[in-house]
Amino acid sequence: MSRVALFIHSGHPEAIDTGRLIAAWLNERGHTPSAGGPEVALLGSDLVATVDPGVPDRDADLVVAVGGDGTVLRATRWAVLADADILGVNLGQLGYLAEVEPGAWEEALTTYFEGAHSIAPRMMVSSQVVPPPSNPTEPVVDELELPLGLNEVVIEKQAIGRTVRLGVSIDGRYFTSYVADGLILATPTGSTAYSLSARGPIVDPSHRALLMTPVSPHSLFDRALVLDPASTIEVAVLGERPASVSVDGVQYGQLEAGGRITVSAATEPARFVTFGQRDFHQILKSKFGLSDR
Repeated sequence: MSRVALFIHSGHPEAIDTGRLIAAWLNERGHTPSAGGPEVALLGSDLVATVDPGVPDRDADLVVAVGGDGTVLRATRWAVLADADILGVNLGQLGYLAEVEPGAWEEALTTYFEGAHSIAPRMMVSSQVVPPPSNPTEPVVDELELPLGLNEVVIEKQAIGRTVRLGVSIDGRYFTSYVADGLILATPTGSTAYSLSARGPIVDPSHRALLMTPVSPHSLFDRALVLDPASTIEVAVLGERPASVSVDGVQYGQLEAGGRITVSAATEPARFVTFGQRDFHQILKSKFGLSDR
């Protein structure tokens, strides 16, 4: 029997109800559903075992995320560290990341446990922040490892109406600097997230690549770049204005002038459960409401 971790959108009543139904269904079939403490309170301790949401359970076989893309992003970080598959049940608005629409979860889980599913690997990004030393005589501060990202790492301005200056090096060689609202370093999966709104390219998530998209740059060169997935990108904060750093929409602090962040492809991909042929182009067509004209 399998151990299944549940991640639920706590602010969505339908997600909570669906989570309870899934937990009961799993219990009836001898599987062990689990969840973090806050979600246990929503689902009921009689239905799910309690696990520490900050410590991935290496005994978990599958992670089920019930909600929108934000819930899937949160669950994916946990799933990769737990070495588990992930299945998204979409109860959000866009649902690019979720495989299963509402009402189809029971059929999906049945198919999964019968082994009649496929796994689609999705590239993740890892990033390390090096803050500037307090003074030049101090030794270099140790790198701070940030959580893995499925969509993107973003370095952006903090003050409204002001820009930030960012110096970019690729594979150890200086490339250029941007005076901009920010810089997005995205995966193919993240090409339909923040990078898309900054006019970055749309890339099929089955590919491996690093996308570098400037946000409102004050420059004639404003194009996004599609880079080798083996590349390492270093972004340094130049000038006097600090920048904020976020991963998948969650802010992880401020990077002062002289600080830098390195971004590269993560060693392990996320393992998304799929059923049959997932047509990315038809998903785009549906989500954007494209016509057949």
